[in-house]
Amino acid sequence: MSKTQYIKQRWKGGNLIYPLPALMVSCGNELDGYNIITVSWGGTVCTNPPMCSISIRPERHSYDIIKKSGEFVVNLSTAKLAKATDWCGVKSGKDFDKFKTMNLTPMKAAEVDAPLILESPVNLECKVKQIIPLGSHDLFLAEILVVNVDTNLIDPKTQKLMLYKAGLMHYSHGFYYRQGEKIGQFGFSVKKKK
Repeated sequence: MSKTQYIKQRWKGGNLIYPLPALMVSCGNELDGYNIITVSWGGTVCTNPPMCSISIRPERHSYDIIKKSGEFVVNLSTAKLAKATDWCGVKSGKDFDKFKTMNLTPMKAAEVDAPLILESPVNLECKVKQIIPLGSHDLFLAEILVVNVDTNLIDPKTQKLMLYKAGLMHYSHGFYYRQGEKIGQFGFSVKKKK
């Protein structure tokens, strides 16, 4: 196809950076106040110190919990957790105990009071460093204090993380998808051939 055959349609500015992670963010510092919010607007922002961000609407139930406690846990979602991930994003923690309703297990974290979700293969314990009001959402910038990884995802010989075995899912324009096949690795485009 020649370059002249590409046709673009212009739309009003909007968020079309896809795919996005489908994250379950757990929060609260007491068992009866634990909650889970589903977040797709989240990502890595810094290596040293390790930091991430999540964006939450101020009217969401978890917003005040995270703002008050100053901590949360990012739990990666898998295809097996798709229903729970979606449900936790549609229903409010004001009305439901999301852990009980979705049959998820709160697990004690190492550095924060917010719980891990045991069924998630990777949990990132986060401490809020800054909240930036942006408009419809506020951005929570947080330092990642501890990463908890399911031991089934660690190669016993090399001790390397095999995250591809987790069956992670992502979100794209209203739909959830299972991650696909590997098509390369970092630096493959410049690697010298043997």
